[in-house]
Amino acid sequence: MKNFKAGDYLKIILKDEEIKGIYIPSSNKDVLTLKLSSGYNLGVNKKDIRKIELIKKEKKMVIKNKIKLRKDLPIISILHTGGTLASKVDYKIGGVFSSFTPEDVLALVPELGEISNFNSRLISNMWSDDLRFEHFSIIAKEIEKEIKKGVKGIIIGIGTDNLAVASAALSFIIEETPVPIILIGAQRSSDRGSSDAAMNLVCASKFIVNTDFSDVAICMHDYMSDDYCSILPACKTRKLHSSRRDAFKAVNDIPIAKVSYKGKDIVFNKDYKKGGKLVIKPNMENKTGFLKIHINMFASEFSAFKGYKGLVIEGTGLGNTPLDVLDRYTKEHAKIRNALENLVRSGTVIVMTTNCLFGKVNMNVYSKGVDLMKIGVIPGEDMLPETAFVKLSWLLGNYKKEMVRELVKRNLRGEINERITAEFSL
Repeated sequence: MKNFKAGDYLKIILKDEEIKGIYIPSSNKDVLTLKLSSGYNLGVNKKDIRKIELIKKEKKMVIKNKIKLRKDLPIISILHTGGTLASKVDYKIGGVFSSFTPEDVLALVPELGEISNFNSRLISNMWSDDLRFEHFSIIAKEIEKEIKKGVKGIIIGIGTDNLAVASAALSFIIEETPVPIILIGAQRSSDRGSSDAAMNLVCASKFIVNTDFSDVAICMHDYMSDDYCSILPACKTRKLHSSRRDAFKAVNDIPIAKVSYKGKDIVFNKDYKKGGKLVIKPNMENKTGFLKIHINMFASEFSAFKGYKGLVIEGTGLGNTPLDVLDRYTKEHAKIRNALENLVRSGTVIVMTTNCLFGKVNMNVYSKGVDLMKIGVIPGEDMLPETAFVKLSWLLGNYKKEMVRELVKRNLRGEINERITAEFSL
């Protein structure tokens, strides 16, 4: 069998079919692996292959010339933190690599050159699962640098798994901004025909250039089709599907706007911030915890947060935890009550949210909720649990504890609705 190079485009002939794809070296010497046009890898036992044809050799990398700025267009800064957005397949390793220069971005999405000039650079190449509070402060300071250069707006490329959490964190850290700060990601890498990377970039750029929006928001696919992207509220958005391109939806809220991908339409659905100076408070409190309530819990799960400044609980329903002793099997619940009391006495600020996607906590309905409030647990209204988590961390990093207990209950960035209407539902 011939020695093919990684990236060669091959056709393999089997007994009953022919398969075309890009050759990826395999660690198994008995298997030939191809990257198919669908984006998936296919391994074929070499014993089953009757013939292999080389259709096209691996393309050599070409050094591109620097892009000249157009004087008739504004400048957008793209700050990359990793993720699928700028990823392409590296067929030598069978995985993806990321490229972040303006030349790479415009090679990926040439139509961007008609919308704006671009600065594009890497902050940190990482999975969004590896984000820590300090990273949000780093991103905010890089945003500050770009705004001081006089750019029209900023796009943050980030992994989708924690994109919504990052948007909420940055929304609190950046109290005011004179330009749009739009977070985007990609559910599918740019080598795939179904990639959403280009459309999300184009729509975010159109929105920045053609509106007077001055806030933090998310731009992702509105639906599975390639028609519109939604501009989503930073603190009221959640990733609701693991792989669909329209995975991101507003919860207890509506999209700020819709942006046409192929046309020029930008339709706003609600009021939004305009103008403003740059105000950044980057501090976040590391000793802020998050606990999800489930059946069969133990007091040690609560006591593990001893010494923490804050704790967000994702409770059940209207905001409940195991608390009542009903029989010999529930004696542990008395210990849980005691653990919560000890945390509050030690100074931990505890906020209750709900595991339900829609609706809000109401701790006055059941006696268990009333008991939790008597202990000192603060109702988190309709805040998404992850939003409450980063909000509490930010408050603890910037305000005294007495003020934190008051501010956590106030709507600061659209994270709390005074009233939930019928339109904010499934």
